[in-house]
Amino acid sequence: MTRLALNTATTKFATLAECVQVAADAGLTSIGPWRDRVAEAGLENAARLIRDAGLSVSSLCRGGFLTAADAEGQAAALADNKAAIVEAATLGTSELVLVVGGLPANPEPGAAALPDGDRDLVAARQRVRDRVGELVPFAAEHGVRLVLEPLHPMFAADRAVLSTLGQCLDLAADFPVESVGVLVDTYHVWWDPDLENVIARAGREGRLALYQVCDWLLPLAADPLLSRGFMGDGYIDFPTITRWVAQAGYTGAIEVEIFNQEIWEAPAAQTVATMAERYAQLVEPSLEGRTDR
Repeated sequence: MTRLALNTATTKFATLAECVQVAADAGLTSIGPWRDRVAEAGLENAARLIRDAGLSVSSLCRGGFLTAADAEGQAAALADNKAAIVEAATLGTSELVLVVGGLPANPEPGAAALPDGDRDLVAARQRVRDRVGELVPFAAEHGVRLVLEPLHPMFAADRAVLSTLGQCLDLAADFPVESVGVLVDTYHVWWDPDLENVIARAGREGRLALYQVCDWLLPLAADPLLSRGFMGDGYIDFPTITRWVAQAGYTGAIEVEIFNQEIWEAPAAQTVATMAERYAQLVEPSLEGRTDR
């Protein structure tokens, strides 16, 4: 379990202290907190809770939402992301995950489009590049890397105009390796026919910052964001993707990040025990070369 990490989205209804406790009790060595849990605990207290439990911080989720077309929205995004960078540094992680944002025509995730909203996808992606460029010097001062996360194309309108790992790598190429990286989240990228090649490219370029795992469930929930599950309950080939990640040279933490109402409502200790069992069955063997796939 030395590389398995609990992303606190998986135990959404637990406090940060509870997440830290169940992770430590399960023998995990790291945790990936979301900013809402950190804010509830207080930043300095959150850092102390995690440190005192003997855990490290694998990443901080999330910054991003960088696609605003108006000056006020851009300034707000920069301020929020700078705050997130400071939080990451205080917690002791170098990895700040960015969900880059959807189209300005979307008023909030999951909502109907604004009739006169901005739908220019090309321009939105350029604004992501521009805002990342503005954040890189501040992130570098704090020893934090901005980690671009591609989201499944069904979230392009409201959450992320970057849909593939290749797109993220192309954007990251404009910036130093230590300042901008990418992550592989199986839920979002498992379908990509070029996934093996782009994971290998991420490794060659030194950009592979984080590996997150969870499964793709059907039928989709009314809110597709909640259609994630434990590894093995859906359709994703974890041994193969994990082998590609390992062959790319990734040696860092592997976070389980699940959005699922039923899992959220279960006891946190039960959830961590199940994710650890599935990790041992479906992920860890491919990291260690114990699979013939």
